[in-house]
Amino acid sequence: MFKKLKEKCCRANIELPRLGLVIYTFGNVSVIDRKLGVFAIKPSGVDYAKMKPEDMVIVNLEGKVVDGNLRPSTDVNTHLVLYREFPHIGGIVHTHSTYAVAWAQAQRAVPIYGTTHADHLACDIPCTEPVPDDRVEADYEIETGRCIVEYFRANKLNPNDVQMVLAAGHGPFAWGVNEKKALYNARILEELCRIALLTERINPQVQRLKESLIAKHYNRKHGKNAYYGQKN
Repeated sequence: MFKKLKEKCCRANIELPRLGLVIYTFGNVSVIDRKLGVFAIKPSGVDYAKMKPEDMVIVNLEGKVVDGNLRPSTDVNTHLVLYREFPHIGGIVHTHSTYAVAWAQAQRAVPIYGTTHADHLACDIPCTEPVPDDRVEADYEIETGRCIVEYFRANKLNPNDVQMVLAAGHGPFAWGVNEKKALYNARILEELCRIALLTERINPQVQRLKESLIAKHYNRKHGKNAYYGQKN
């Protein structure tokens, strides 16, 4: 029943080191099947080079493991919260990629300084508040997911438009309509974090990109009259 889902998940996880987003066994990708009400996720601490589809763990939306012989990623409950609360996403990527983690540790949103950023987001890359102490002790992974959801709601961010976030002090999460788009967003997130850091090094007084250019670049790829790329 879960063979194709496990294969998708395994392929996506193997992409993480190829994209330069993880070292050793860091990071994870999950893929959901909304019809079945389950998602597949990387097992905890398994080497990417040795990973096989049958190693993937199947978890339902109540958080119960329904298939698999290995323990799921320690971040499984964060994925669970995001799938429950953001019903249109089909895949989630969490990494500890260098530049994204640096911004997360600095507890800073990533300002929109240029058109490369505006091609993907019409706003800064959000950074949540740190998980409060009492919630760390309750269920840290679930509370990490809740902090992301709460931040989006408080700041009126649409997770279908803003498909990436920095969990303060922790690292990046990215998602998309499927695992391929989630991987794409995770790689773009890392690159935008790198570019922003270099920009501030070159010019510490750099100003945010002006709104007319943000709107132009975002809308030509994502707006109602988008004209980037080829027609299907």
